[in-house]
Amino acid sequence: MSTDRWHVEVSHDCIGSGMCAGAAPEFFRLVDGYAEPVHTEIDPDEVVTDAADQCPAEAISVVDVASGKTLAPVD
Repeated sequence: MSTDRWHVEVSHDCIGSGMCAGAAPEFFRLVDGYAEPVHTEIDPDEVVTDAADQCPAEAISVVDVASGKTLAPVD
């Protein structure tokens, strides 16, 4: 069992495109027209970093809890 955890956050830059909720509904939902993570701390899953990289507003950040390294979005 992995002990790695990721912190997921959606900033106020969210424009409510819904791309993240469509691509990863188990991790993101739309509330009042804007995205929010279903859980802010998750087990690693590539679908989350893919959603963050595809966000048109670059509003999603994914950070490794242990190292503090930003995993997405990738510059």
